[in-house]
Amino acid sequence: MQERRRIILQKLEEYGSVKVNDLSREFRCSEVTIRADIRALEQEGKLTRTHGGAVRREEENSVIHYRAESLYRNVELKKQIAACAYEFIEDRDTIIIDDASTSFYLAVYIKEHSEKHLAIVTNSLLAANELAGLSHVELFMVGGHVGGHLAATMGEIAEESMAKFHVDKAFIGVHSINFDAGLTSIATPQMQVKQSIMKTTDKVFVLADSTKFGGGYLSVICPIKSVYKIITDQNVSKQNIIRAERESVPLVIAKTE
Repeated sequence: MQERRRIILQKLEEYGSVKVNDLSREFRCSEVTIRADIRALEQEGKLTRTHGGAVRREEENSVIHYRAESLYRNVELKKQIAACAYEFIEDRDTIIIDDASTSFYLAVYIKEHSEKHLAIVTNSLLAANELAGLSHVELFMVGGHVGGHLAATMGEIAEESMAKFHVDKAFIGVHSINFDAGLTSIATPQMQVKQSIMKTTDKVFVLADSTKFGGGYLSVICPIKSVYKIITDQNVSKQNIIRAERESVPLVIAKTE
């Protein structure tokens, strides 16, 4: 019970809001149990209940603030990964960029390099803001409910909208890379969008800095071998490199600039 409530608070910290039905599916327990958890956490002053879910306490009676701290963690490493990812993109490619922070830096890199003309699909409001109006980019924004700490569309509408596309390559981020479990996520809505993205292309590139290797997880997106390449930085441990080679995981290490 305490672990479940801890994860609920973690999700609130990360995404600003949670829904009872989503949590019920993730934890494989009844909605009555989740409502009891939310009620208890509200009594402790740790959240505010809403119809069908909860929001962070400080967000009561205010517009949800989409926090972007993750954009500013390991920035140089993420920029190196983005530059490496760009090398796998050909002129006239159609690509998907998801709402991960490293994917955002790929959007920024594309904005700054106009030599390749691209058609880009994204569910990220931040990436779309960088790419909108560029002469070398034809931009498609996926619709849906806007949520997440980096402001992106998700939910059934986003999944259905994404399913209508077919692209050459997709670039996504993950919560962690677990050699035993696979590529993981801590939020079901984001996980489902990523799974929908993977159905639109045969070449999925995972952009993940070296801190993403290992750790716990709540939801599994897919097995590691389901993706075309995993692009990471030079700080990845020798142990992880050896494990990747032993298990034929397609690891690409970005060069320092």
